[in-house]
Amino acid sequence: MTPSAGTSGESSTRRRPSTILAYEVVGFLAIIALSWINELLGLPSLIFGTDHLGGWHESLLETAIILLVAIPVLVLTRRLVTRLHYLEEFLRLCAWCRKLHLDNEWVPVEEFLQRKFDTQTSHGICPAGKAEQRKASVARRAS
Repeated sequence: MTPSAGTSGESSTRRRPSTILAYEVVGFLAIIALSWINELLGLPSLIFGTDHLGGWHESLLETAIILLVAIPVLVLTRRLVTRLHYLEEFLRLCAWCRKLHLDNEWVPVEEFLQRKFDTQTSHGICPAGKAEQRKASVARRAS
């Protein structure tokens, strides 16, 4: 059985981790590019009119430091976002009335199955439930 509702929402949430990581990568690449532009064009000399002392060693060192920071940040962000999405997939079930949270409302299990999976439900009683009901019935008759 496949879900009939929420397919467009699910694809947008699955894209979110890669979007967050893409923004981080773009940010780190912008910092690296700024470092090299500064070195190649001499931004301080263009802005303040000072002499430009060219040297690519400083930009290479800055790039290495930025990459040493960027790699753990990207790895940890991916792990955190993956964990967050895993936890968001849990069904929230009311501990008292047993209703499920679906689309910002609390619905009975039967309605959840109908909406999410287009599944009709029927009611029955399991052996443990039957035994419990018999005990309750016997206790009511005895009192």
